[in-house]
Amino acid sequence: MHVTLRAAFRPLRSQRVFATLQRSLVEIARRHAERFRVLHYSVQFDHLHLIAEAADARALSRGVQGLTISMARRVNRSLGRRGSFWADRFHSRPLESPRALRNALVYVLANFRKHAGRRFPAGIDLYSSAVRFDGWLLTEAQRRSLERISPRAPPDASVARPRTWLARLGWRRHGLIALTEQPKRPS
Repeated sequence: MHVTLRAAFRPLRSQRVFATLQRSLVEIARRHAERFRVLHYSVQFDHLHLIAEAADARALSRGVQGLTISMARRVNRSLGRRGSFWADRFHSRPLESPRALRNALVYVLANFRKHAGRRFPAGIDLYSSAVRFDGWLLTEAQRRSLERISPRAPPDASVARPRTWLARLGWRRHGLIALTEQPKRPS
């Protein structure tokens, strides 16, 4: 599933808020791994994108609900604020083919390029799980560069290993993802 969460609070792309959101991702990964898993994510100025696996519609709903509540409480507590954190309900779209999942991966992991324009022509978004993604098509120089930034990467526990064939291998039928790929609307 491709899940989008729109926040009423901004900016989400600050070190303090991002670290708080990651702690919620780690908690959800630990508590709900059998029924709901976040495989990849990106945090933008006012929204989040997730690629998730869920056992069924109820597991997706409960997993996202638990994640959004955890994120809202943690960020509000961290910043000493009150009030609504999310602008509306989450939106989800099933990813049912290898091509659809590959397009969604590009969309989620390279979404910062869409919002930042020409300021980020290539590279890895540190406000995402992109550093931990093993599906990049990298030159040797890019691989070394990625290894240098890995210590600043999200903790391994913030994303889960995929369990479905589609998320593990299926999408790779359409090729690894280059660091210069631009996001399109997921198909």
